Parts: sequence; structure tokens; C-alpha cells
Amino acid sequence: MGTTGLAARLAEARTGALVGREPERAVLDRMLSGAPDAPVVAYVHGPGGIGKSSLLRYAARQAALAGRRVVPVDARYLDADPRRLAEAAAPACADPGTVLLLDTFEQCQPLEGWLRETFLPRLAEGALVVLASRVAPDAEWSLDPGWAPLFAALAVRPLDAVQSAALLAARGVPAEQRGAFVTFAGGSPLALSLAASVPAEGPGTPWEPAGDVLTTLVDRLVGDVPTTAHQRALEVVAQAYVTREPVLRAVLGEAEAAPMFAWLRQQPYIEATPEGLYPHDAVRATLEADLRWRDPERHDDVRVRVSVACLQAVRGAAEDDVLLRVAEWMFLFRDRSGPEDPYDWGAHRHVEDRPLRPEDVPDVVRMAEEAEGAASAAAAAHWVRRQPEGFRVYRYTGTAEPVGFMAILRLDTPLPRDLAADPVIAALWEHVAAAAPLRRGEHAGVRRFAVQPGHHQRPSPLLDLISRRTIAEEMRTRGRAVTFTVFEDAGRWRDYLAEAGLREVAAVDVGGRRQHLFGRDWRRQTVEEWVEHRARTLAAPVATWPAPSAGARMARAEFEHGVGEALRTWHIPAAFATSVLVRSHLVPAGSGDPVADLRGAITAALDALPVDPAGVKAREILVATYISAFRTHKAAARRLGLPYGTYRRHLALAKDRLTEQLLGSSPGE
Repeated sequence: MGTTGLAARLAEARTGALVGREPERAVLDRMLSGAPDAPVVAYVHGPGGIGKSSLLRYAARQAALAGRRVVPVDARYLDADPRRLAEAAAPACADPGTVLLLDTFEQCQPLEGWLRETFLPRLAEGALVVLASRVAPDAEWSLDPGWAPLFAALAVRPLDAVQSAALLAARGVPAEQRGAFVTFAGGSPLALSLAASVPAEGPGTPWEPAGDVLTTLVDRLVGDVPTTAHQRALEVVAQAYVTREPVLRAVLGEAEAAPMFAWLRQQPYIEATPEGLYPHDAVRATLEADLRWRDPERHDDVRVRVSVACLQAVRGAAEDDVLLRVAEWMFLFRDRSGPEDPYDWGAHRHVEDRPLRPEDVPDVVRMAEEAEGAASAAAAAHWVRRQPEGFRVYRYTGTAEPVGFMAILRLDTPLPRDLAADPVIAALWEHVAAAAPLRRGEHAGVRRFAVQPGHHQRPSPLLDLISRRTIAEEMRTRGRAVTFTVFEDAGRWRDYLAEAGLREVAAVDVGGRRQHLFGRDWRRQTVEEWVEHRARTLAAPVATWPAPSAGARMARAEFEHGVGEALRTWHIPAAFATSVLVRSHLVPAGSGDPVADLRGAITAALDALPVDPAGVKAREILVATYISAFRTHKAAARRLGLPYGTYRRHLALAKDRLTEQLLGSSPGE
């Protein structure tokens, strides 16, 4: 009696936890109701952890409620032996209306033909069969005119974001924690459930999958991996946006690429598309997190090799494919993004990137004036005449009117009229001549315009394409010594550009609007070196522009921004090394270790804050917030025993005091 009660409670709880799957449940319900046009065999298939067994349990519960006998069979224990399968499933041949549930059928996949042709025709009247397998059914079920109306293939897909959140809610996960779980799990019910079993350490603490969770997920989602070469192939699939044989060749070598590609495309958690192979999101997230957890150096090595393979793919791509190849390279850096991430590696097929046509010129000038004013429009009109081949125009698919444009100019020796027509180029060229003169055969590349009226320089599909076009030019162009990009909205893009190796080198007023120039010198780090270096998780960026002269002082606003960013990234070496303060008066000219010198200057300034009560509080609050690295500002406020509102006011005053202290200091103080 107690066992029966427990079994019923388990079944009820499992049914209540089944989220989504309405189409699949509808087919099973029609079968169990005895509808005359319902299938007799339902073949549920999908990757591990997607919820196939949950659907079988649902069918078992509904069958029991309908008074049908249920015969569960787990194919893992049959050794693909037809006699053992026939013996286990025998009641379905004797009792009318029996429901045979055959789970993990991939373990008996060689028996699929025997099952269809020999065993199933022996079923008792009204008997039903529900199979679950990681492997899709063979085509004979649908090609056979007898089986076709009696058979239904039910492909189980990942849950969407709403369904994933509902599953987490059913598991009692607080709403504020669900986003990280949903992002990681990629719609896999198993991954969601396991993630929910290991909640975040506390409010405001980022959730990350733990070792035990990752081990279980790899076992359940992927299963046994035959050899080390197969494991390496999975590591590539986890990092590459799409995997083709050249990517595998770059990591595994010539001999292994073709057989590993063939093996991958047969796995149930891999989708084969015209572009190549994609893993299911949960599998990708699990494999990458697992490798990063157990072997960070190997994780970086694989990413570096994939990054180099992506560079070669960009360089070898046809013009129609080049932006997608760039997007595949950009995908490698998705783990460095946040909610304001400007990267979106989708195809953006609703926006067209096309060369400038003569009839586009009036629209280009008009859009420049709408977005940046008359002076920029005059500069755009000049460069349209001088270098029309450098312009790209953007339209929404199926429409004629341009909605944006960009221009990449090639400069070796600008003419006097070029400098007179465009104050940005005049300032830029003066800066190049002073800091990084070009040699014979070299040229500068300048992304001069990135214009989208009404949404100017804010993240958007159009700006994504402009970014891709810019990177494509860098990767494919030979002889380029220095690169510049111009942004009006520098505050939004400064950190993003710094991480890519572009430092702000000048700012120019154009018609009353401030245009900021960001530059890098490819002679200090080649494109090939950049692509490798960029892929390393903790690599400090290389100084890609000559340091300013000793004692140089930057603008107050830029310096204040730099102080805030240096504090915020104190424990993130790669980000801290990009601080604008590295090229400030805080770092001596010719420093052998500018990052260490900058840390020393900030530490010394903290220690030198005035020792009056407010000064002491300033040092305490800055150390607690940034140096001791409490995970959230609220945690730092609790540590200091301050109400959060009071803490925020003290923190703002403390940063002001530190900024004043640093502005008054000299290198080596």
C-alpha cells in the first residue's frame, strides 16, 4: 500500500514538473484515447537530457489513468539481442490495449528493422508503442505505405526561454537567478534541473556550473567518447560557432579532420546545416565550461587555434560570405560580453551591405548631416568624390532607401585639399607624422564614418555589420601600417575598442561636435599575432600605439573615467592593462612594466589619502569595494556597516578624493 502510494506521488510530481511539450503530449493523448486516426507507434527522439524519458513517464501515467497495462523496457539491458527484447516486451503481444514503452532505444538501434518488420506486427489488438532514442528513426517508417499512417516521429526540441523559466520556477529557483541558468542550459531540461540543484552562493553572486554538475552533464548529454581525438573534436565544436573540416584540421591535423567530422555529424546533439556542424546549446555550454574548469590552458589553446582558422576562413572567403566568416570569429569572444554587448553574430539577412552606387551619394550626404551635422556632411561629400570605393551603404532587404553608411579610407599621402576638407583627417595625419610615420609602401586605414541616423552609433544590426566590415578589411588588407576608427559616441565604445587594442589618440571638434580617434599600429603587433593574442583569456593587451611623451597630461574627464575603470578592473588583468592611465603621467616614459607601475601609483595614492576621518573612510571604502573585491557593492556596504544609500555617497566622494590625489602625483612618488 505504501509503495503504491509513493509510486503514485512520484508519478504525479514528475507529471507536474513536465513543462512545455504540448505537441508531443497531444499526439500521445490521441493515441491513448483510441482515436481512429491516431498512430500506433510514436518514436520520440532527441539528444540526451532533452526530456524523452519524461515524455515516456507522461505516457505511462496517462495510460495507467486510462486503465491500460504499461510495459516499460529499458534497452540498456538488452544487449541488442532480439530474443531478449521479445521476451521483455512479450506482454504487449498477449494483452490487448497494452502500452509498450521502450526507452534508450539507441542501445538497440541495430534492431530497428527487426522491430518494424518482425516484432511489432505481432502486437495484441489495440496495443501501442512509444520508443525513445537519441537517434532519429530511419526513413523506412515513412516510406512503407503500411507503416506511414500508423507511425509518428516526435523530434523533441530545446525548451524556449519562457518554458525554461517555468521549469526553474517549478524547481523553486528565485526569479533573479533564472537568467544565468537559462543562458547556460540552452533549453535542456536536464541542464536546467541540474543547475537548479546547485544555486548561487548568495544574492548578487554570479552563478557558475560546478565540477559535479559539469561531470554529470557531460556524461548524460554526450555519453562515452571513444578516443582522445574524439574528445578534441568535441572541444573544437564547443568553441567554434560552426565547425567545418578546415577548423578541425587546424586543431587536430590533416589525418584526423575527415573521420572526426564524419563522427560528429552522426551524433544526436549535433545539427548538420549547409554552413557546417552546430552543437545543441546545452552541449556547447557544458563542453566549454567543462574544459575551462578542468584544463584552462587547453581551453585557451583550442580557442587560439580556432581563432587562427577563422582568420584564414575570412581571408579565403568570397565577398558574399566574408561578413559571416568574421561573425564566426567574433563568436569566440562571447564570454567577454555583458548585457550591453555590441556583438550579435546572427546573419542579419534583413540588412544589406552593398558598395556605394552613384545614385546613393545624395543620401549619404543627407544621412551624414542628419546624424552628425553640416561639417561632417561636407567631409563625407569630399571623400565620396575622392574615394567612393571605400564606402558601403546599408538598406533593409526589399527596400530602396539607404538607412546608413560607413567609409574606410586608404591614406598614404593625403593631398592638401583632403586636410583642408576634413579636420579629423588633418588631426589624424598630424598625429601619425609625429608618433608613427609611414614608410615606403605603407598606408593608413581609417574607418572615418559609421552613420545610422536616428540610432546613431548605438548597438544595432546595422552597426554589427559595420563592425564586421571593418574587421574584414583589417584581416584581408595587405600593407596597412596603422589603423584608426572614428567615434562620436566614445563613452559607449571606449572600453570595447580598448579591449580590441585600439587606444584613443586624439579628439577633434567638427562643427561643434566632438569626434574621437582611436588607433593602433600593426607594426607593433601583426594581424596574425593579434588574432592569436586576442583569443587568450587572460592575455594583457599589447601596447599598439606609441606612448605619449614623458609628463603628458590627459584631459580631466578622460582621467576621471580612467580612474573608475582601473578600480573596477583591478582584479581583471586583461582589462586593467587596457586602462587609459597606462599612457598618463602616472607611468614613467619608457617603463619596462607599465601595468605594475600603474598599480603602484594607485596603491600609493590610496595610502596617501588624507588621514582625517573622511580621508580614512575614503581609503576604507575604496579598498573594500575594489581591492578586497567584494562581489557586489551591497556586500561591500554590509562589510562596512553602512546603509546602501550612505555607502554610495561615500564611494563617489572617495573616488573624487583619489582622483585629486592621482592628478597631483608624479611617476615614482
